[in-house]
Amino acid sequence: MRGAADGAAGAAGDQAPRPMPLAGVHVVALEQAVAAPLCTRHLADLGADVIKIERPGGGDFARAYDSAVLSQSAYFVWLNRGKRSVTLDVQSDGGRAALDGLLDRADIFVSNLGPGAVGRLGLDEETLARRWPRLISCAISGYGADGPYRDRKGFDLLLQGESGLTATTGTADAPAKVGISIADIAAGMYALSSILAALRDRDASGRGASIDISMLDCLAEWMMVPMYLEMYGGGAPPRSGMRHASIVPYGPFAVADGSVNLAVQTDGQWRRLCASVLDRAALADDPRYATNELRVRNRATLEPLIEGLLAVQEQAEVTARLERADVPFGAVNTVAGLVGHPQLTQRERWFEVDSEGGPVRALIPPFGIRGVPVRAGTIPSAGQHTDEVMDELREDGRG
Repeated sequence: MRGAADGAAGAAGDQAPRPMPLAGVHVVALEQAVAAPLCTRHLADLGADVIKIERPGGGDFARAYDSAVLSQSAYFVWLNRGKRSVTLDVQSDGGRAALDGLLDRADIFVSNLGPGAVGRLGLDEETLARRWPRLISCAISGYGADGPYRDRKGFDLLLQGESGLTATTGTADAPAKVGISIADIAAGMYALSSILAALRDRDASGRGASIDISMLDCLAEWMMVPMYLEMYGGGAPPRSGMRHASIVPYGPFAVADGSVNLAVQTDGQWRRLCASVLDRAALADDPRYATNELRVRNRATLEPLIEGLLAVQEQAEVTARLERADVPFGAVNTVAGLVGHPQLTQRERWFEVDSEGGPVRALIPPFGIRGVPVRAGTIPSAGQHTDEVMDELREDGRG
């Protein structure tokens, strides 16, 4: 495991470390839960100074989700390292004046409070653009800034259902939500990419930007294949558990002592699977299975046939054959298996960050920019940096 401050993301040879890409960029975040904190944590990972505004008396409510990581919330630990936490009552005169002072020197303002909350603070899109014309403001919400659903609260489960994602996930008998906060993560990543694009545009034009990120829009974009099949292909794909609705064979198949996860995407892979793994070369030309569309149509007979041919082989033998035949495969891992995954270990993807509970293992961000140092920011306690930041504002004449 890398130490808390050493190492570089994808460093090549003895190349000198590059400066942090967002060094000198100032971010103010009125944020909570997952979507905005994910975006701003990545901005912090890239070198930005992120000031996280938290409520007095508890801060970000994600701090109270659980106490799994050294008495701290797993969500909060994941999403908030490298930020400076400032406790402000932004509805008070003094708190609001301090917030304005922070925005005076900010490059980026990110928010994901409840519907209308930022507007009630007088920080609507028009006011921000008029008062801080170089500011890049990004508001994340469940349904967007307008439309009939704009005042609805947006939480991950609700958006997974509203977007139709749960209609594609699960088994034929029952839908299921994705096991991670995928609507929040989608919104956070689109917010991040939009902000980075707006920063580049500001470098050229001098103009700030107003960014409106809707969790529904993000998941709807990712649902385009099911929607195209619904609109043009005769109907949305059925829920198929660990199988694929449009590709066969694709998914886990039992072997004598476990399972193997197949992802056969091309006819060449199908032929090599039949000849070199299943020992049934003629199966590739069977008129029921010769193309992927035929294999999908006849999956009820093909999948049990494949499983029967694999079930008499040991896992080590099957995986060796798959590797030699260049047929894509993998394991169906547990979470514990991912923690100890040899690829993460060999590539030294783990490092440590500090927190009030002690050192915490974390994954190096997957940006992969060679030569950029890994920023091992501390996980802040609520209000930890309030005095420090207020002193800076006073020194700047803004406090």
